[in-house]
Amino acid sequence: MSWYPLGRVVGGTVFPGIMLTAGTLYFFLKKIVRITVHIKHVCVFMGPFFASNASLITYLFTKEVSKDYGAGLISAVMIAIVPGYISRSVAGSFDNECIAIFALILTYYLWLKAVNTGSMFYAASCALAYLYMVSSWGGYVFIMNLIPLHAFVLIIVGRYSKRLYVAYTTMYILGTLLSMQVPFVGFQAVQSSEHLAGMGIFGLIQLVAAVKYVHSILGEKYFKLFLKILGFIAVSILVLFVVIGFATGYIAPWTGRFLSLLDPTYAKKYIPIIASVSEHQPTAWSSYFFDLQSLVFLYPVGLYYCFKNPSDSKIFLILYAVTSTYFTGVMVRLMLVLAPICVILGSMALSNLFKLFAYKIREFDEESKNKKKSQNKNTKKQNKKKKKTEQNKIFNLGYISATLMIAVLTAMFISYIFHSIWVTSEAYSSPSIVLAAKGYDGNRIIFDDFREAYYWLRQNTAPDAKIMSWWDYGYQITAMANRTVLVDNNTWNNTHIGTVGKAMVKTENISAQVMEQHDVDYVLVLFGGLIGYSSDDINKYLWLVRIGGTVDPSIKEEDYLNSRKEFRVDSQGAPTFLNSMMYKLCFYRFWEVKTEGNKPSGYDRVRNTVMGNQNYELEAVEEAFTSEHWIVRIYKVLKKENRK
Repeated sequence: MSWYPLGRVVGGTVFPGIMLTAGTLYFFLKKIVRITVHIKHVCVFMGPFFASNASLITYLFTKEVSKDYGAGLISAVMIAIVPGYISRSVAGSFDNECIAIFALILTYYLWLKAVNTGSMFYAASCALAYLYMVSSWGGYVFIMNLIPLHAFVLIIVGRYSKRLYVAYTTMYILGTLLSMQVPFVGFQAVQSSEHLAGMGIFGLIQLVAAVKYVHSILGEKYFKLFLKILGFIAVSILVLFVVIGFATGYIAPWTGRFLSLLDPTYAKKYIPIIASVSEHQPTAWSSYFFDLQSLVFLYPVGLYYCFKNPSDSKIFLILYAVTSTYFTGVMVRLMLVLAPICVILGSMALSNLFKLFAYKIREFDEESKNKKKSQNKNTKKQNKKKKKTEQNKIFNLGYISATLMIAVLTAMFISYIFHSIWVTSEAYSSPSIVLAAKGYDGNRIIFDDFREAYYWLRQNTAPDAKIMSWWDYGYQITAMANRTVLVDNNTWNNTHIGTVGKAMVKTENISAQVMEQHDVDYVLVLFGGLIGYSSDDINKYLWLVRIGGTVDPSIKEEDYLNSRKEFRVDSQGAPTFLNSMMYKLCFYRFWEVKTEGNKPSGYDRVRNTVMGNQNYELEAVEEAFTSEHWIVRIYKVLKKENRK
């Protein structure tokens, strides 16, 4: 169980797509194909399977936009290994995004097919793909805003057509009705602010179609009058609808995550639980080069070709590129959305550049052959001039430049392949639950503290024991230790998470009261001071303070900083922090440990300083287990009569 004592309505708090997909594949393999397979094997290979599907769809997508088979083939190769996507498509990555990116590319491909052909079949297929995306990942909101934006821009630039009308009307009606069948979405599809753009463009496109029809049957004089009256009525109805909708609460306000995309400072100010997630942090410049490599340079070239020869499809690529680039800068998690468009534009750039320079070389070769034929009829004296001409051709600046550029592009492509393989092996192929590092001698060191701690919990605690920890480890404790947790990674109730944060940052006495109210049996914390593990609870501490402050106004961040506004763990740290529950649990008995030969006992290898508060005793809890490298520490909550 999770979220004790509240519980959690699973159907209304998760996207069912990945579970339904795994169950369907398992049923197909075991019952229809008759292959002996375990459901765990299906889950492990879901990522690579859908990555291969994404390669096929990316080929079709790129070919549809560029009308170039070469660009399609290059994009299929590049999407298969691009680091920005492979982080969620390696074996064992059983997460929403492993199928969602495939669904996103499929939806966009079918949308462009519908726009280019005006086919209701493709529009309906796009709606079905959109349903799959909605059931898989919350990023579906990006689709439901980008497609209306595309339709709106096409109307503004004078590219409205019956094809666009059929595609958008069919897709929006079916897509909205189908998305409402997903319990997690429900009536949000027509009531939330994030979906208003789709509804507004649906109304606009009906208006444009009506105006086009009336224009065809009315004279110019009456049409202008009709247009003025219709415009006034349409604007009045729109304003009235929006005002009444927000006033009555029928239209839900923007969600915190969406507002944090529009205003990067919003989450930190008002909803710290959103800002505390590492995936919601702004993207560092280095991440673009790490996750995209040479695509960073090819991507603008692909955009240039889109602007050079615009079409309905290429306008979509421009909008996709601009919006995803902005949103990726705000939230690093959306690198997954940027990777496909970078691959598509990069492959278009490579294909066009290869063709351009190959054509130049072919021109020189043809000129050389023509000269050779004409010179075969000349005398020996003229043959000497022929050799000179050949030498001039070899040293021709244009020929050399074209050859050199093809060599550079080939080297860039090969470099991209090797970089992607290296990133995959070094950064994205290790399970997050087992840590690895290289020692001074270059040998690989494995830190298996998490599984060690979860195994201890499973073997040494009562089956109904309640574990309090920060939400980051909730899923792992539930799945691997089979124990009940107070909060987990679903983060559906910010108040409950704030209560856990309060228990961690308050003094031991107050923390004991909170734990007693929630029937907590054990407390689990992460500490990296012994080996230098920087993702421990001390480095997350200020987020616990900010989130805890949402339920208890007495918790103020400035109380946990010293007089110079510094957050320190040594003797110069704030007394409020040095006496908090989290500090005591993490650093208990650490003053007895010597981490480095030339440093005193209690030296923290993450913060690079000696711990401040030492030689204290715990009153409300007792140490139950500490893993081999001190990463995971578990404490048993004492009954009142057993406390010191």
